[in-house]
Amino acid sequence: MVGMSANGSTGDAAPSSLRLIKGHGTRNDFLLVPAVDASSAPPEISAELVAALCHRRAGMGADGLIRVVPPGVEGNGKFWFMDHRNADGSLAQMCGNGARVFVRYLVTSGRVVADPDGRLRIATRAGENEAQVHADGTITISMGAPSFPAVRAVPVVSVVSAVSDQGSSSWPATGVLMPNPHAVVFVDDLDDAGPLLDAPDVAPGSVFPDGVNVEFVVLEGPGRLSMRVHERGSGETQSCGTGACAAAVAARRRLGEGAPAAWLVTVPGGRLTVTESADGIDLRGPAVLVGEVVINDLSALLG
Repeated sequence: MVGMSANGSTGDAAPSSLRLIKGHGTRNDFLLVPAVDASSAPPEISAELVAALCHRRAGMGADGLIRVVPPGVEGNGKFWFMDHRNADGSLAQMCGNGARVFVRYLVTSGRVVADPDGRLRIATRAGENEAQVHADGTITISMGAPSFPAVRAVPVVSVVSAVSDQGSSSWPATGVLMPNPHAVVFVDDLDDAGPLLDAPDVAPGSVFPDGVNVEFVVLEGPGRLSMRVHERGSGETQSCGTGACAAAVAARRRLGEGAPAAWLVTVPGGRLTVTESADGIDLRGPAVLVGEVVINDLSALLG
């Protein structure tokens, strides 16, 4: 069980310096805050500092930040806990791309030794997730089963252009919880979504009271789709793991009986594989650690 601080209490005092690991999964990038060892917690990071660190111009730049919390610390259970926050500092239930980067760090740093089949388990706000590190360098995360909001079909309006008079477009969307909330829109062309500089409007707002990720999806053929995504708290990103899962789930249900269980999902940052079975959803893709940095004066970010 994850305790209160791991579930979102960010504390009032910012640390004076911070060690960060930068990584990405299909260019969905994250800043990892590692623990000094396996018995102590990494420093608490306020929402304000998360936003400053993730800022693309004034900070290090990232779609989110992950504290790497050891087992038995902050009320955590027996697995390493992925304390993930969006770029604006808000909490997220799960992040498929972030989970792969998290696993890559745990294995590369020697924090966790996988079994002979490359398997290990991690803890997230969605519960415990199994991971498998493959010989080709990709990582699979077991994402659990999808669920659906009470109202599964919702309208989505996307601004076509923020600077012209082209107006806006509207489509029906399918609501999918992975467990992050998603509204999946099927379009003829990914450019139909417009620049995605602002969050698309989703109505009624009561369907997704905590905000929603919106995927714009093109069915390319049997078992193949491409997508763009606007993530709550981060804006348009190069990839979204739970979004790729939601898109594949919605595509299967759109096509009906005989639809393939395995999907190749092309995102701006690369490709992911999503496979649905009776046990739930598996997400497979790359995970890369880019480098390490120590920020000696965090107050400059908050000034």
